[in-house]
Amino acid sequence: MAGLFGMGTTVLWLAAMIVLLIVEGLAPGLVSIWFALGALAAMISSLLKAPVWLQVLWFILVSLVTLLITRPLAKKYVNAHTVPTNADMAIGQDCVVTEAIDNVAGSGAVSVGGKIWTARMAEPDGRAAKGQVLRVLRIEGVKLIVEPKEEPKI
Repeated sequence: MAGLFGMGTTVLWLAAMIVLLIVEGLAPGLVSIWFALGALAAMISSLLKAPVWLQVLWFILVSLVTLLITRPLAKKYVNAHTVPTNADMAIGQDCVVTEAIDNVAGSGAVSVGGKIWTARMAEPDGRAAKGQVLRVLRIEGVKLIVEPKEEPKI
């Protein structure tokens, strides 16, 4: 039991910190750096002979404080390199079938704003003939999901 309150906890905090840093290095983006800092604080308190409950408290407090302070900044700067596209502008637009759409065969393409997209009908077994005018419902991956254009009611 003496090992639990002596160097044993220091080694446990060191091991936790190393594991958390390895996870951080392997993960795409920031996921565990805050907890590694919490483990570092707990390890330091262990070296200073703090009781285990205080070590755990330091771990929790430092992890939470660093998470709350730096997470918004990290998200802003880590995600700052994403390139926005105008693909969403196609949603709700009319499109012209350039290659007959057949959901069963897995074929079809449409033109929207001068760009050719792979397209599928919203209905599972949907089809549309070349030259037909449709409306874009949504984007799924690199395919437009389209539906027949509603005719204006007279």
